Amino acid sequence: MPVPTAGSQRTNEMELDQITAFLEVARHRSFSRAAEKLYRTQPAISAQIRSLEQECGQKLFDRLGRRIFLTRSGEVLFEYGEKLVSLHREALQRVQEADGNAAGKLVVGANEATCLYVLPQVFAEFKRQHPQVAINIYRNFSHKILQKMAENQLDLGIVTLPVSQNNLKVIPFFEDDLWVVMPPTHRLAKRSSLKLEELAAEPLIFPKGGHTRELLEKLFRKHRDRLQISMELASVETIKKFVGAGLGISLLSRSYAEMELRTGVLKMVPLQGVDLHRKLGLVYRTDRHLSRAAEAFAELLAARHPKSDS
Repeated sequence: MPVPTAGSQRTNEMELDQITAFLEVARHRSFSRAAEKLYRTQPAISAQIRSLEQECGQKLFDRLGRRIFLTRSGEVLFEYGEKLVSLHREALQRVQEADGNAAGKLVVGANEATCLYVLPQVFAEFKRQHPQVAINIYRNFSHKILQKMAENQLDLGIVTLPVSQNNLKVIPFFEDDLWVVMPPTHRLAKRSSLKLEELAAEPLIFPKGGHTRELLEKLFRKHRDRLQISMELASVETIKKFVGAGLGISLLSRSYAEMELRTGVLKMVPLQGVDLHRKLGLVYRTDRHLSRAAEAFAELLAARHPKSDS
């Protein structure tokens, strides 16, 4: 039997970097998006996939027009590839934390408003206590964060409750009410409360997506024939600016407009007979080792927001 040369042996070594590129292409079903995600060129990603296919001796992707799909072999590699990357990350984390201190990297998912209005002080305190931990924030809607949790891409997620996934530990930690927000000069600004039908008759600014959008669509279902959605905007900050400019009124969590309320830029009024509650929870996978950094962050969040035991 011939002895493998150094060169021939090298071609059979499946590298973690190749697996990472393969997983990103598979998740996004796009070479260009995977390249963007990994800060590489598309030809570099394509070369890695070709090399991986040669090493496996199997085709990993099929093309249908401009769309790509995993082959059966690709599906098998995807399953094991996720485990390999997760195990590598966990091993590295455990080695770095072998002395009992939080270290390594912490990846947290949260939506834009939570990042802006709920978490800054928590992150600041965490960095003071654990300066050696690098924090990476994935900002998106709750359903996207849950998807990333399922893909093992996040250590922790902060999402709107409730969630239905059985393999997630859920720790509620924050509650807020949604009130009507308007300029202080609006004709309804001096009211102590508003009826839903009154609100439906006003030009409204809705968020483009997310939990609040879903909540508002359910809330106004009976009034949709007379509903006036004048604008749909993607960010809370933009909604506040446009409301302040008199382009419509909206509904926001009270904590999102604390500064504007203090300075008199905006006014908020509750709805009559409607309990609009929003709850946030910290989630993590129960089937995966939780790093010391993730544990420390969860403990800090619970300490700063005592509602976590509710």
